Amino acid sequence: MNGWLHDIRRPVDISVSQKVVSSPLLFIAGVILGVLSKVLDETASNLLPYFLEVLDLRNFFSRMGVWIFLAMLIAVYSKSPVRAAINVFVFFVGMVGSYYLYTVMVAGFFPRSYMMIWIMMTVISPFMAFICWYARGKGLPAILISSLLVMFMSRQAFAFGFWYLDIRNILEFLLWIATIIVLYQTPKQLIKVVAIGMFLYFLTAPFHIGWGML
Repeated sequence: MNGWLHDIRRPVDISVSQKVVSSPLLFIAGVILGVLSKVLDETASNLLPYFLEVLDLRNFFSRMGVWIFLAMLIAVYSKSPVRAAINVFVFFVGMVGSYYLYTVMVAGFFPRSYMMIWIMMTVISPFMAFICWYARGKGLPAILISSLLVMFMSRQAFAFGFWYLDIRNILEFLLWIATIIVLYQTPKQLIKVVAIGMFLYFLTAPFHIGWGML
């Protein structure tokens, strides 16, 4: 099994010092983004600078799309699937931990149901990241993993109905484009990934899966 996976994409050895540095930096980045998203969430939009108000960053950071994208980015650019699992986990621990510590200790309320959803997401994030690392590999497994990522990001970027296909949010649409760029390897591979990903999106669009918000 391990040899078969290595044929899809081979890990790259990195030094101990690189391992020691990368994970704490990702944890710190998660903490900063977690606090930032909560501060934005607590700030009335008309008190923000105009360009931030127009971009609607308060809702952008409260939705799932940006965190799926960042987790994917960390995972696929890690040097091995194990490093991807560790890196994404520490990032989510920093982000979710700082967000809800700020919520409880500064904002003064305890959103138990949302917090449990995000704690569960943090727990399963290493397993998802391990699989996601192979998206930039070779063969059918890599194409299927990439297609699922495109499907998830499509659910965030687009609203689909019987007579319409709309862009939900311009920033999440940009993340959808960025996802395709990150996953790109060859024109032929990209066509397959986008075609399968969008087919899966249209197939699942009638089922309104509730993506958790922070």
